[in-house]
Amino acid sequence: MVPVLGLGSIGIWSSWFRSDDPAEAGQIREAAAALEDMGFAALWIGGSPGFDHAARLLAATNRVVVATSILSIWQYEAADVAARQAALDPADRERFLLGLGVSHARFATRYARPYSAMQDYLTGLDSAPVPVPAERRVLAAIGPKMLGLARDRAAGAIPYLVTPEFTAQAREILGQRPFLGPEMKVVLDADLNRARHTARDYLASYLALPNYTNSLKRAGYTEEDFAGGGSDRLLDALVALGGVERIRRRIEEFHKAGADHVAVQVVLPQGQGYHQLLAQWRELAQALPL
Repeated sequence: MVPVLGLGSIGIWSSWFRSDDPAEAGQIREAAAALEDMGFAALWIGGSPGFDHAARLLAATNRVVVATSILSIWQYEAADVAARQAALDPADRERFLLGLGVSHARFATRYARPYSAMQDYLTGLDSAPVPVPAERRVLAAIGPKMLGLARDRAAGAIPYLVTPEFTAQAREILGQRPFLGPEMKVVLDADLNRARHTARDYLASYLALPNYTNSLKRAGYTEEDFAGGGSDRLLDALVALGGVERIRRRIEEFHKAGADHVAVQVVLPQGQGYHQLLAQWRELAQALPL
């Protein structure tokens, strides 16, 4: 499949990129520049980032695409987002991709009628003095209606916490032209039991969110699969566990299922941080076809 939007076929997703800890600001800039040098074509900022987080990565890099994954429509008004995007340096504007999402009711006091709210938000971006073009925005979509909206009013979709099987279904809904860039979690650890423990620690909070569990139920998983941080079969479906060869094969599965791009999120054991993260990114860069 031909990459679109200048994103290449593999990027890096991390909520750490949006850290507001002043002590980590230098490390984040250093990591962004290093990831660009490694050959990754896109950096996805997780954890409901804003424009300041994106501007920091844009300033630290020269070629890589910087994308929000996702900017919550409940936290930032459409007019303000359009104005901030218009105010970017033209070269940076070409490297910035606006990923939008409705987040979750638990994190947004105004959460209501998310599909209609996203429609209204896109209309706000379209009607701004300097509109945000449809080809420079993507939607976090895991339900059929939101996937249709991503097809019709954005460049495509960036589904989170999904499988290659879901990706194939999403491609059918989107059609061949729109962009499809799922996020994929990896635990780079050859010890399967330890890798599953790491994955369970990380997934437990996601499996308490109805948007995700409803999507997984549509795929055939049950409440039993969500208990205790996830059943073995759920973990194996949602997280690439093992060495770099296993991770490379899982990325291939996503591409064969219809993904244009895979946003790889490295999941670390609790207590590990920047240095371990950077080392694993380097290991992946050396093994993956960037």
